[in-house]
Amino acid sequence: MSWQWELVHHHEFITEGPVWDGRYLFYSEIYASRTWRYDPDSGERVVWREDTGRANGMLRAPGGGLLACEGGGRRVVRYVAEADTEVIADRFEGKQFNEPNDLAQAAGGRIWFSDPNYGGRPMQLNHESVYCVDPGVSTGVDPGGPPRRVTFDTNRPNGVLLNEDESELYVAESPHRPDQRRQLRAYPIAADGSLGEHRVLHDFADARGVDGMTRTTEGLIVATAGHRERGPGPMIYVFEPSGRVVSTHPSPADRPTNCTFAEAGRGVLYVTFAGGELYRVSDTGLSGAI
Repeated sequence: MSWQWELVHHHEFITEGPVWDGRYLFYSEIYASRTWRYDPDSGERVVWREDTGRANGMLRAPGGGLLACEGGGRRVVRYVAEADTEVIADRFEGKQFNEPNDLAQAAGGRIWFSDPNYGGRPMQLNHESVYCVDPGVSTGVDPGGPPRRVTFDTNRPNGVLLNEDESELYVAESPHRPDQRRQLRAYPIAADGSLGEHRVLHDFADARGVDGMTRTTEGLIVATAGHRERGPGPMIYVFEPSGRVVSTHPSPADRPTNCTFAEAGRGVLYVTFAGGELYRVSDTGLSGAI
């Protein structure tokens, strides 16, 4: 099935973190430190929040608002309309994070987030890892404790996503060095939120690996990956949980960054890009779970 792509808007800076709240699509324009709200019914596009510390990945927050990784602010936060930003995590063992990038949240409230250093700023931490924040912190009630480091084998983690039954965390391992492999990994989750030894679902070798991803109602992984410099090019991949590639769909712009399903039936896929584009695909043959 060949996808038909429609350009919704072309921004000046990289777009990321698309999330659907049941009525609106929200997404980040990272280097503008701006969160946009788009209404598919009317076509209206407005700035929902500014001064977001170069927010990247986002999710719907329990009780309303959005959870966001502020890469420039080096923290994970919660946004509520017309309210001050609530800080969920901004330090590990007294040191600032590198550049929080993406996050996933379990039904019980526990959050996992990645902390790479794509910006190249001086690091207070000597590693680029995935962290876990226990339930309670995301709502500001009864904090569950400080962030815990849960990966010790990542060089540059990027997108993160929970599998269908929340027994595994998918992690995009996306280093830039040519001697390090770009991989989509699955880590088993222990009862306390820590992660076990990973299995490799897909190895992209030296091509650009997964950036962001979402999941379908059938448990399939829909992931953005690739660029025009090498490999098969910019692409949306659909994976089974085993890692088998179900289908690939070339994208109309370079370096797709993230994606989410939206609108009635969650059958419309929105995709953000490093060039600032926001595209939609009306008929994917898939239905989104998140």
